[in-house]
Amino acid sequence: MPAKTKGFAVCLRNRGFAASLEVRKLYPFLHDAEAEANNLIRVVDESGEDYLYPARLFRKLALPSDVRRALRMAS
Repeated sequence: MPAKTKGFAVCLRNRGFAASLEVRKLYPFLHDAEAEANNLIRVVDESGEDYLYPARLFRKLALPSDVRRALRMAS
């Protein structure tokens, strides 16, 4: 079953991942219960692929539905 975008998270820091992540950028994140249980988050990074990163690098955001739709259309 393919993963579904759950929402957006902002990158707070990118130490160790500067080639893949930009600080202050919004990234779509995907639901991954196993990753979350291990303090990881699955995000679609600069490569356009989804990868696991330490959850401490991000802050999940609660965005209004119209903003979420606009961000998905811009991708």
